[in-house]
Amino acid sequence: MRTLIVLLTLAAAPAILVAQKKPVVPEGATTAGPYTPGIQVGNFLFVAGQVGRDKDGRYPESFEDEVKQTLANVKAVLDKAGYTFADAVSVQVHLTDIQLFDRMNKVYMTYFPEPRPARTTVGGVQLVGPARIEITVTCWKK
Repeated sequence: MRTLIVLLTLAAAPAILVAQKKPVVPEGATTAGPYTPGIQVGNFLFVAGQVGRDKDGRYPESFEDEVKQTLANVKAVLDKAGYTFADAVSVQVHLTDIQLFDRMNKVYMTYFPEPRPARTTVGGVQLVGPARIEITVTCWKK
């Protein structure tokens, strides 16, 4: 039994060594707290919740433009790690008002190709600052 455990441990060692956390920080990225914009582990990329704040700290006036800026911020993390929206397998969308759902969806569908990732959308949440939307993405690629 001990030999079997040792053999299984040795067999798993390469996967464990390869799957180390690697921070992904786009050029000029700033955060509103103690977190990393993205973390790559093996073939997975975990993109922290992004909001529609631009590099100067401003938010667009129109909600549709805020969604576009939010997705541009997601794209910056994806690009830095060599991923695309097509690699997304799971998305979480947080809206301050669920009445914004249809407007968000119209913009969202132009970024994520078919087959679109699994998604959860939650409304009625309070976000940091004046943000009306926050998007978190998990990606996987071979």
